[in-house]
Amino acid sequence: MVETGIPKLDEFLGGGIPKGKSLVYYSQPGVEGEIFGMQTVYNSLKSGGNCVFVVSSTIPSITKGLFKEFGWDIDEYRDRLFIVDAYNPLIGAPSDEKYVVSNPDNIENFNKVIIDLIKELPPSTIVFGSLSTIMDLCGEKETIESVKNWNKMAMLYNHVLVYNFTVWPYSQETLHLIKEELFNAVISIGSIAERVIFGQYFGILKSDWAKETKTSMLFRVLRPGGIKLFIPKILVTGPFDAGKSTFVHALSTRAISVDRLGTTIAMDHGHVDYKGFSADIFGTPGQERFDPIIKLLSGESMGVFLVVDSTNPADFVRAKHMLDITKSYGLPYVVVANKQDMPGALKLEEIREQFNLPDDVPVCPTVAKDKVGVFEAFEVLIEKITGGT
Repeated sequence: MVETGIPKLDEFLGGGIPKGKSLVYYSQPGVEGEIFGMQTVYNSLKSGGNCVFVVSSTIPSITKGLFKEFGWDIDEYRDRLFIVDAYNPLIGAPSDEKYVVSNPDNIENFNKVIIDLIKELPPSTIVFGSLSTIMDLCGEKETIESVKNWNKMAMLYNHVLVYNFTVWPYSQETLHLIKEELFNAVISIGSIAERVIFGQYFGILKSDWAKETKTSMLFRVLRPGGIKLFIPKILVTGPFDAGKSTFVHALSTRAISVDRLGTTIAMDHGHVDYKGFSADIFGTPGQERFDPIIKLLSGESMGVFLVVDSTNPADFVRAKHMLDITKSYGLPYVVVANKQDMPGALKLEEIREQFNLPDDVPVCPTVAKDKVGVFEAFEVLIEKITGGT
């Protein structure tokens, strides 16, 4: 298996891409689809594999600069990374690369270079930076016939082939072949938009080796960092003085609070970057007069942390009421049993019993002030949000 290095995608694919298989990243115009192929290249190199990156829409030095922009140092892998230059000859410029397509608008030149390297190199991950550009230069039918040949040869020589493809207005026949017939797996990349793009997602359209899944994941592209799964809003709620603000700050790479006389009077706002996930978290005040804020935020959230003071069961009635507000939206949630280091802290089983929680609702022990257990609780909630797939 060759892992893509893209959070959750390898899990969806059953561990990655098997040797001899082909995969296409099928991107709608306007989304950052090219990064998927680049991240696959970098992860393969980092894992000790050999890689080929076919550059056809810009000069290789700019592509190498993009890798660095994402924080990926490819210089240390020079002996295992081969660039196919299919751009400099197009503009009449010399090339320093080992593999050069002398006439990038001639599919036969492309064929010769790709087939030669497939035969010469040990099993490698071969990534086409832009199949769309090759198609625009060489023609739709000609390119499709070549792709069929490349995929067949790669299977014989145990390579993995990965293509970036942007869905420009090609013929319906071409789009059907790409989505349904040419590749072993198709990963759809698109955007959620209303007037402006406010979210990007990926999901598996097909895969002939992995379990079928309808799951789609939102993502962000960070510089540096690359692709991170994106959770737009997670709510942190609970009674007064349960430790919500401390929990938000313990999780966050950056966070702000609006305080008056030492307590939160409006809202905590934090941002989490952890294990390939990027999430915005919002903490609510605990007083009843702020319940409208909980209702407002719950309607837009993807999951909830209910933070309770393990030493203060008297506040559990209030906590149950706050939980009921969020449960009305059907959100996945976990109970965060904070202050577990304090004398008199209830055990997790006792808290579960007090709340009469279903077996599938986790109770996570934490000491938020010391950042103990907070990231474990985050992982548990993320698993519930993403369906544990």
